[in-house]
Amino acid sequence: MDDKVVIAKRVALELRGGNLVNLGIGLPTTVARYLPAGITVHFQSENGIIGMQPVPEAGLENEFLTDAGGGPIGAVAGSAAFDSCMSFGLIRGGHLDVTVLGGLQVDELGQLANWMVPGKMVPGMGGAMDLVSGARRVIVAMTHTAKGEPKVLKRCTLPLTSVRRIDLLVTELAVIEPTEAGLLLREVAPGVTTDQVIAATGAKLIVPDNVAEMAIGL
Repeated sequence: MDDKVVIAKRVALELRGGNLVNLGIGLPTTVARYLPAGITVHFQSENGIIGMQPVPEAGLENEFLTDAGGGPIGAVAGSAAFDSCMSFGLIRGGHLDVTVLGGLQVDELGQLANWMVPGKMVPGMGGAMDLVSGARRVIVAMTHTAKGEPKVLKRCTLPLTSVRRIDLLVTELAVIEPTEAGLLLREVAPGVTTDQVIAATGAKLIVPDNVAEMAIGL
């Protein structure tokens, strides 16, 4: 199974019926495809919609119906569209239950860097800083390494998105929970050992005696 599919499926299991959830650009947007059966989640995008869903089938894309990254989306019956002021009022007002964001780095303090790489062209910081600060729960969905280098580090070397500690990190190798004491290894992916996770991580992990196998649904 593709690494990013593993991540998206595992993150989907964290969502609860009735949640208002923001999905970040890229990998996080795919989480909507893997909701468990019978669960209704209200997906929000900061460009101004609640009720987005994946495009039902090829050919139904609409240039005026996109997510925050400009990707085509569908809309469920009863969805709502509004301006950026309303959208960020929801985010900054603490009304989002969960935000799922991509990441460039996460460190031992549970801090996230995900909005820029110094010296590279970026279109802007987007809504990431508001989302990390305003959502009740912050889940980061990212690959564990990039070009063989760890993305989970002792300290972030890239500009921080927020000083707030995220609530959960899901990679293709593991589920890690940042805590007051440090990074707690909660789960490892099927076929992955604890030693492999430790070797791919540039930060100290708290490893319980028994680490569960990651559930990724059907």
